[in-house]
Amino acid sequence: MIRNILGFLLIFCSIALNAQENQGPNMADTFRNDGKIYVVISVISIIFFSIVLFLIYLERKIKRLEDKLKDH
Repeated sequence: MIRNILGFLLIFCSIALNAQENQGPNMADTFRNDGKIYVVISVISIIFFSIVLFLIYLERKIKRLEDKLKDH
């Protein structure tokens, strides 16, 4: 499970780094100049990590249910 999560994070980071090579839209420059880009990055990070934590929680809960069914 941890191996899958780390693999996904590495793929996501490599895609994000490749996306930064291209000329970005003007909106990103505006956010950067206004200092709001940090708010956008923070919100996206919070959403992403919340989804990851929720998936880990579901994985553990499903595993407990599978073990419980296996015992019966």
